[in-house]
Amino acid sequence: MTFLIILAAIAQLAQLTQAAPLAPGPSAADNPLKGLVPYAAPEPECFPHSMEFGYLPLADLMTGPDNYDWQPLEKLLKATAGRGNQAIFRIWIEYPGQESGLPSFLKEQGVKVTEWENTDEKSPAKLCYTPDYEDERLVRAIENFIAALGHRYDGDARIASITAGLLGSWGEWHTYPREELFASVKTQTRVLEAYEKAFKISHILLRYPASDEPPGLASNANRPFGYHDDSFAWATLDTGKNDDAWFYLPALQAAGDAAVRKWRSQPIGGEVRPEVWGQVHDAKPAHPKAQDFITCVKQTHVSWLMESGIFEVKPDDTRYHRALSHVRKMGYDFYIPTADLSREGGDLKVQLTLINQGVAPFYANWKLELAALDTVGQITHRWPVDWKLGGLLPGEPPREWTVTLDAISKYEGQILGLRVINPLPNGKPLRFANDDQDRHLIGWLSLGKIPK
Repeated sequence: MTFLIILAAIAQLAQLTQAAPLAPGPSAADNPLKGLVPYAAPEPECFPHSMEFGYLPLADLMTGPDNYDWQPLEKLLKATAGRGNQAIFRIWIEYPGQESGLPSFLKEQGVKVTEWENTDEKSPAKLCYTPDYEDERLVRAIENFIAALGHRYDGDARIASITAGLLGSWGEWHTYPREELFASVKTQTRVLEAYEKAFKISHILLRYPASDEPPGLASNANRPFGYHDDSFAWATLDTGKNDDAWFYLPALQAAGDAAVRKWRSQPIGGEVRPEVWGQVHDAKPAHPKAQDFITCVKQTHVSWLMESGIFEVKPDDTRYHRALSHVRKMGYDFYIPTADLSREGGDLKVQLTLINQGVAPFYANWKLELAALDTVGQITHRWPVDWKLGGLLPGEPPREWTVTLDAISKYEGQILGLRVINPLPNGKPLRFANDDQDRHLIGWLSLGKIPK
């Protein structure tokens, strides 16, 4: 009799338990905070994306030593968010071929500006207006601006990343080939310290990794900033040549282990080099200096890249689908292989496993929630969960998520769904690389039926 009772209990437990593997599927090419990025306001339906990039001159935002006009930046952020995307932006003071971005009050105070012709740029040569980066009035203004920017925008859900900008041509922290005009290490350090003090949530990305070498760049390897490689797939990989020591990966190695490991906690972005726009997604890029895109992605752990070639010229089907494949290999790529739903009386125990199949972690602290979905995909109840996406590195053991939901009986037979909450109200949903993603409701992963 005791044996029969045990068998009956096992049979009942089997009925109450629904442990199922979840089939894999392709992840979305417009998953948030990763992928290829156009300039702001791209042509609709050009290529899937979740971010847009914008430049702004400091002169448009700073009207006095402690006076600011945020409307140009607000216009960018509101328009980008209105399209369901998050913004990456950079503030510049000098931009080859454009008028000076130095605020008028600094010009009136007498801050020196050197006008010169950059013949290194494509013909015709570009006029540049480089300010005196050692003028205390300018340095103090930059510090004040960064403090005000952080006070207003740190943690703003409309922002994906901010590239540090402000110094050098295009805000790229160089004035090549007139390097004698660039900011001193002392000035650079003050700018880095201002960013570190002003931003605790939003990610700041720097153009060049640096420790004590090369000379002329302030050490940043131990500061809480990411990097952006703006010559991606052209000057990214280590060629072993001394003349190429400035390429991203050899520069990263030269900056030391802290810089090499930076991707584990700070995002890596950048821009595909214009000479290889578009063609980096071909099986055999036409330009002889093009470097293999996927090799560059794997070695840099890059999450996002500006890539005007794929947005400005409509790609053919082959290039388009290779670009989709490339995007899926950038940044994070989350897959949930199993979902165990088991009844414990009137409660439901949910156990999930999470794998990161990508090349980088998810850097934001976004919340998740579960929900019961009825037969037509309507949400009948929500349960917040304290699970975390952030910090799971590629190749690490699966992350285990467990929660017990009480008073579950009224939702028996309904679908249990999971979603990541994008803090941008109409932002693109983060989709898992599961076949049942969006099965019953857009933005939700269907985990299985709630058992009776």
